[in-house]
Amino acid sequence: MSSTFDVAIIGGGIVGAATGMALVKQPGVRVVILEAEPELAAHQTGHNSGVIHSGLYYKPGSLKAANCVQGREAMYRFCEEHGIAHDRCGKLVVATEPSHLPALDELERRGRANGLAGLRRLRAEELREYEPAAAGIAGMLVPQTGIVDYTAVTQAFARIVAGAGGEVWTSARVARVKRNNGALVLETARGPVEARALINCAGLQSDRVARLCGVEPGVKIVPFRGEYYELVPERQSLVRNLIYPVPDPRFPFLGVHFTRMIAGGVEAGPNAVLAFKREGYTRTSFSARDAAEMFAYFGFWRMAAKYWPMAIGEWHRSFSKRAFVKALQGLIPELRDEDVHPSGAGVRAQALDPHGALLDDFRIVEAERMVHVLNAPSPAATASISIGEAIAGMARRRFGI
Repeated sequence: MSSTFDVAIIGGGIVGAATGMALVKQPGVRVVILEAEPELAAHQTGHNSGVIHSGLYYKPGSLKAANCVQGREAMYRFCEEHGIAHDRCGKLVVATEPSHLPALDELERRGRANGLAGLRRLRAEELREYEPAAAGIAGMLVPQTGIVDYTAVTQAFARIVAGAGGEVWTSARVARVKRNNGALVLETARGPVEARALINCAGLQSDRVARLCGVEPGVKIVPFRGEYYELVPERQSLVRNLIYPVPDPRFPFLGVHFTRMIAGGVEAGPNAVLAFKREGYTRTSFSARDAAEMFAYFGFWRMAAKYWPMAIGEWHRSFSKRAFVKALQGLIPELRDEDVHPSGAGVRAQALDPHGALLDDFRIVEAERMVHVLNAPSPAATASISIGEAIAGMARRRFGI
């Protein structure tokens, strides 16, 4: 016999949990979150850098910009109200050569257009007041940026769902979705679930879940692994808070940077290498199914033809500690090979369209009794409360909840 709910949410990462939290604010709405792994936040949420982003990078008027600015402050308030450790520490964006200055100007323009108060341009000598070890010809102080543990945030979201009468099922991978008398029946590893509506927040598996539901997503998820090093304890004083480079506007990645972590320590990275498994956290991770699907997708080859020089550089850094450290030395010249050791890695679910374009904004597709979140790139964790409210709003309007 199946359990019956108003909404079934597939995916127990931070976006899925935030959506559930938003839905249960309406009394009487029964929600279940279905997570394939034994614990919540097992993949993108639990492997990210823990940065609360400011909204500096995003095109004014985009979904990214609007949700990041709203979601950032909502995240700070939530952490304060629920006793979750966080720190609005600010960060430096550093230009290391003259060719970076136009992009730094554009970041300042975007930041001000997105409502960031307190942005401050810095000369080379002023950089050292905030980060004495950092080197650059100019920079910008961004006071809104912070750090947090997003796994703890996700768990808090889930407790609110459960406290409002919702349910959170772990080890509940969805294998099949079918329609039955106007309802949706989801066959899971823990038994069937019947729901009036479905929301797909499956991250690395979101395109597959869409197809499982009979919806053509129009994109393919391509996994990119980001590998980190960590500063040894005696050299953590090189970084006070967060130090970022000026990003290359051609790519949806921010470049290697330094991040102080809320639990202590300083991470350095990440690179961005193509992964051959959707949950592939090591260089040897491989899935024949994932690799075959990726290589069979024409959009992948169009992307590869465009970005192969960058890909070679990223792979070189993956296998060469010296090359990785050399990239980091662009921001902190006195860093040495022995100052860092390998740390963790994360995998980014990058949506790729048939033309080979890397989607840089949120992609949400609505279907009959369904909402599919097919691309939720950074700042999805920062903006999760805002995104969750937006998705819940779609569900209310579309499903009459």
